Amino acid sequence: MSSKVNKSPNKKIIIHNTDDTSDSFESLHNKFTDLSDTAQQLLTDKLFLENECSRLKKRANRLDEELSNLRSPPFVIGHIQDRMNDNAIVRSSNGTVFLVSVNSFIDQTKLVPGARVALNQDNLSVIDVLDDAWDPLVSSAEIIESPNVSFSDIGGLEEQIIQIRQAIELPIENPNAFLKFGIESPKGVLLAGPPGTGKTLLAKAVATSTKATFLGIVGSELAQKYIGEGGRMVRELFDLASQKAPSIIFIDEIDSIGSKRLDSTTSGDREVQRTLMQLLAEMDGFDSVKDVKIIAATNRPELLDAALLRSGRFDRVVNLPLPQKDARVSILSVHTKNTPLSKNVDINYLSNKTEGYSGAELKSLVVEAAINAISENRNSVNKSDFVKSIEILNKKKNDSPVSNTQNSYS
Repeated sequence: MSSKVNKSPNKKIIIHNTDDTSDSFESLHNKFTDLSDTAQQLLTDKLFLENECSRLKKRANRLDEELSNLRSPPFVIGHIQDRMNDNAIVRSSNGTVFLVSVNSFIDQTKLVPGARVALNQDNLSVIDVLDDAWDPLVSSAEIIESPNVSFSDIGGLEEQIIQIRQAIELPIENPNAFLKFGIESPKGVLLAGPPGTGKTLLAKAVATSTKATFLGIVGSELAQKYIGEGGRMVRELFDLASQKAPSIIFIDEIDSIGSKRLDSTTSGDREVQRTLMQLLAEMDGFDSVKDVKIIAATNRPELLDAALLRSGRFDRVVNLPLPQKDARVSILSVHTKNTPLSKNVDINYLSNKTEGYSGAELKSLVVEAAINAISENRNSVNKSDFVKSIEILNKKKNDSPVSNTQNSYS
């Protein structure tokens, strides 16, 4: 430690400690710097926490809105029928018609007759315009890829194949020929015959040969509980077919919705009749059904309404009877072409023993015989296997009430 002494006369001696002063100033400066850094860090933390708090408040508000939406009553789905000034006439999902107000923020150009809208559950006012959507039953009926069934997989129906190809395949592949002759192509074909005679196979084979979209649906699925639902599904089915053209609509068991109209008092029968009338209107074609062909199948043609069978709707009725002897030989040849057979197996003999069998039963005969051969660890199917299969199927046919229905076609 150093010190300076002033030795001037008549003056007090003053001693200055310069080292202690310097250390004190440096210490204060360091403390000030640390406090400044701490203050700056706290300010940064404050800004971060304020931003985080703001973000969490926004998220809490958004979650409150979502929770409020979840707790709010569900919307009712309906369709616009007409406009009246600032109001709209709508039909709700249960079939009732109301005159309601419209949300002023909705684009008015979208509020056209037929538009699908969401309605407030309390006052049924129009809240929003929804996109058109296909009914799940309609969209699930679509098979984008053509079915993997060809005419070579069908035996004993040579005449029927010619008829359906003329009515369905020819107009799709060569439409100009019909224009040249000044005639309209057939709109639909009705396949009539007992169960198992190949009605569905014919429809799929035509779709394969034309590379058309195949839309298959069972007629009973079009019979819905609520008023107007069946007709709406029919409209959506034809709209989807038009978008996927060329396409083939296949309606199996059409007698479930196309039976003769009677003076019935039950609401269910009246709804089925409304569905039938919508089907007739679509087949008549308020809109063009170019490249859209209809194939229907039934095993009870005597039940169908006369309006379905007239020309201009189902222009051609193709009957598929139980196969005769030559047809049974052809069917058995198709089903046994990939099956190893013993030399003692005679297709003609099997054809004679299977009189009254349908095509599906002949296929079942081959399957039963092959299963019997496999269970006995043999490499081929012999005559005894087919004899056992015939006995099994004959017993099954005699015990089944369907045999009486089949006999009515023979």
